[in-house]
Amino acid sequence: MTHQSGLAKASPPGLAWIGELKTVALDLLFPPHCAACQRLGAWLCTDCLNGIEAIELPVCQYCGRPQAGDSRVAVCRRCQVSPIQLDGLRAYAIHGGPLRKAIHQFKYEDLRGLAGLLGQLMADGWSRLAPRDLELDAIVPVPLHRNRQRQRGYNQAALLARELGDCLQLPIVEDAVVRSRATAPQVDLNAQARRANVRDAFRCEGNGLSGKGILLVDDVCTSGATLESACLALRGAGVSSVWACTLTRAKPDAGATHPPEE
Repeated sequence: MTHQSGLAKASPPGLAWIGELKTVALDLLFPPHCAACQRLGAWLCTDCLNGIEAIELPVCQYCGRPQAGDSRVAVCRRCQVSPIQLDGLRAYAIHGGPLRKAIHQFKYEDLRGLAGLLGQLMADGWSRLAPRDLELDAIVPVPLHRNRQRQRGYNQAALLARELGDCLQLPIVEDAVVRSRATAPQVDLNAQARRANVRDAFRCEGNGLSGKGILLVDDVCTSGATLESACLALRGAGVSSVWACTLTRAKPDAGATHPPEE
C-alpha cells in the first residue's frame, strides 16, 4: 500500500490519552450493551457476533458477491453481462440478522460507540476478501447531503472510514466528494430507480487525488448505485482506480426486500 503525505492530519500524540480516558469514562457511565439483543457488556455480544453471515471466499473478483463453494469462475454471471463501474467491491457480511439491527442503531439511533467495532469488522472483511497486491492511497467516505447530515448530526460512512483507515494505515479524505443535491431515500426504489435517483448526485473536489488509488467506504451496498455514482465523480477528477468497501451488502437476488442504502 502506498501513502500520500498531506492527505490527512494525524492527531497530536499528546492528545491520544485524553481520547482513551474519555472512552473509558463513557463506558463507565453508559456501559456498552449489545445493539442487537440489548445484553450488557459489549456493543455486539458473542452470540450475536456468531449470528452474523460473514462473506467468505470465493467471491466475484469485481462485485464481491459470494460464489458457489466449488466455483472456478472468477467473474459472476451478472458482472459478465453488466460490469460494475467500480474496479472492485467487497463487503464484510450479508445484510441481515444482528448486524442489520446494529447498523440501524448506529445509523438512526445515534449509537456512535459502535463505530470502532463495525470498522474492525469491515477491516476483517477487507483483509480476507480483497486482492493481496492492491495498492491504495487514501480512503474516501460516501458523503451525505448537508441537510441530511445536519439532521443526523454525523455521517456514518465517515465514522466507519476513520476506523477502517486506522486498521489499514491509510489516510482519510472526507471532503473529496460532495453530494451536490439531495436525493430521495433509496429504500422503496427498485434498482433502475435507484440509479436514476443518484445519477449526477456527486461532484469531486479533487484534493490532489488525481492519479491515486481510492477506497470508497459506505455502510451498506444494496444495488451499488450510490457507490457507482460517487465512483464516476472521482474518475471525473482523474482518480486512477476506485475500489469500494462496505460493512454489509444485500443478500444476492433479494429483489424487492433490499435494505436501505443510506
